Amino acid sequence: MRRFKQAASEQECTVLLKTAPRGVLSVLGDGGYPYGMPLNFIYEGGKIYFHCAMEGHKLDAVRACDKASFCVLSGAHKNPGEWWNCFTSVICFGRIQEITDPAEHDRLLRLLGAKYFPGGYDIEADMVKNAPRALVLALTIEHMSGKHVREK
Repeated sequence: MRRFKQAASEQECTVLLKTAPRGVLSVLGDGGYPYGMPLNFIYEGGKIYFHCAMEGHKLDAVRACDKASFCVLSGAHKNPGEWWNCFTSVICFGRIQEITDPAEHDRLLRLLGAKYFPGGYDIEADMVKNAPRALVLALTIEHMSGKHVREK
């Protein structure tokens, strides 16, 4: 990181990964073009988990090249008396693999549901209907950095 004075600590990065509502996964897409997509996700134990369909452009890209990056941003705020936005960003680099263990697959889908579904939502009914049609992917973080940004 060039502006090391703006670096976020590993703890700050972890907190943001645990609380951010959405992130952007970037992979190598067709024809060598970058392919970035916003995703729901969970962070646990140095890995970022997300789900996808059993086929599609994202899965094709991941299967062709397992290297990826993932970025999250905190909500922007303005400090009193300042006109510029401030926020924290985290970018992670790593490799993606499919979760093949059925129990782990279902556990992770339940955690995703707990993060995103409204209170009282019947996650188990959703699991019966949708879990068999979903893959869970894990991005194992190899390198992570965070930055406190002042858009000035």
